[in-house]
Amino acid sequence: MIVTADSVTARASHRRKTGSGWNTAFIGKNKNTLKDGETPPEPGVIYPMAFLVEKDPGAIVRPHFHAADQFQVVTQGGGRLGRHDINSVAVHYTDAYSAYGPIVAACEGVSWFTLRNTWDQGARYMPVAREQLRAARAKYQHRETTTAPMAAWGEADLARLAKADRVTEMETADGVGSWRFRLPASGTAIGPDPGNGGGQFWVVLSGGASCGGSALLPVESVVFVGPEDAAVSVAAGPLGAELLCVQFPRLNPPRA
Repeated sequence: MIVTADSVTARASHRRKTGSGWNTAFIGKNKNTLKDGETPPEPGVIYPMAFLVEKDPGAIVRPHFHAADQFQVVTQGGGRLGRHDINSVAVHYTDAYSAYGPIVAACEGVSWFTLRNTWDQGARYMPVAREQLRAARAKYQHRETTTAPMAAWGEADLARLAKADRVTEMETADGVGSWRFRLPASGTAIGPDPGNGGGQFWVVLSGGASCGGSALLPVESVVFVGPEDAAVSVAAGPLGAELLCVQFPRLNPPRA
């Protein structure tokens, strides 16, 4: 299944105020958008979730973990995530039941996309949830990876491109990956095979692009491509485009 979220539409209809910033749902529901009495999706099956978190200057998110594999893509501002300095565009990946943080927003605030391919009920904060984390360690590996920030290309940089360019940021044997695609005006490219992982998210970082036959999508639009889908085709608009593709590990049962 391919699911598309236009950033203009998402911000206009799903942006809500939080205690330390804003949260905008792009794809799927989360604990804050489920209606009363609505049953959440089954754990461990493909269920794409994508939302944009915008934190005020100085905001702090305490160390925590989730029950789902997760990417975070920093798109604006900066700060620190654990021991790492983060700015746009940095990619942070954690396996399920891998604690990370704190996240500390800098003086300009920080914004990031949270991307998951399965349902998660929300953060489990440390140290209160430490025993849950220890109990899960026998079944789930710990993995946390953060790429160095690499700013998205502007219009002038894209105009100098003679052909499509692809940069690998991370790639593992079990399918985890992060790739940058830079396209000249009207340029095209084919993404990695989704069947090698557990689904992909694509984020438009600059310019405008069509993904999987969609209409032209503006910056910060998001597309999910399921592991059963064919490799997706992306096409830049008249100003060129830069896109980020992140891929989850193949869905396997926890270790016995």
